[in-house]
Amino acid sequence: MQTHLSPVIAATAQWLTRSFPAPGGALAAALCEAQARQAVTVAAWLRYPTEMDAALLGLAGPGGSARLDWVTGADAGDGIPAHAWRTWVDEVVASWAACLLTDPELAGRAVAALRRDGDHTGTPAEFRRLLAPDGTDRRAAALLRHPDLVAPVARLHHSGLLDRLDPDHTLIT
Repeated sequence: MQTHLSPVIAATAQWLTRSFPAPGGALAAALCEAQARQAVTVAAWLRYPTEMDAALLGLAGPGGSARLDWVTGADAGDGIPAHAWRTWVDEVVASWAACLLTDPELAGRAVAALRRDGDHTGTPAEFRRLLAPDGTDRRAAALLRHPDLVAPVARLHHSGLLDRLDPDHTLIT
């Protein structure tokens, strides 16, 4: 399933790191990207939990970044260059990832839900930068993890994430 979700994970992580860039040099940018990618991976696995979900996403496409750009104030009409990768940004996954990056308890619940569902090989150690960032990680992702800055994105689909993390959640609705 990971191969089906790779374009969405890469594009959505790129959107997050471009929208909330790391203050500092190359190391800070790499650490910020690692955190974004881990959060987006967890969010994507939660959003598309089955092979069929991932395959359908590949057919229908995720929707793109237009609304996210508008919500964050990056909507400048013709001023935003048209990049093909932006079409692979998933709004729900970006919103869920923003929630996970700003709420450590929620991030822990999300990784636990992946383990509970049992379809993913991701272990908490693989998500260390998301679950237990050190001081360097926090400084590198200061904008990405700032609750007030990412709130417009996180609020978009926060309730859907909480519903998905409900232990009584069924995959069929």
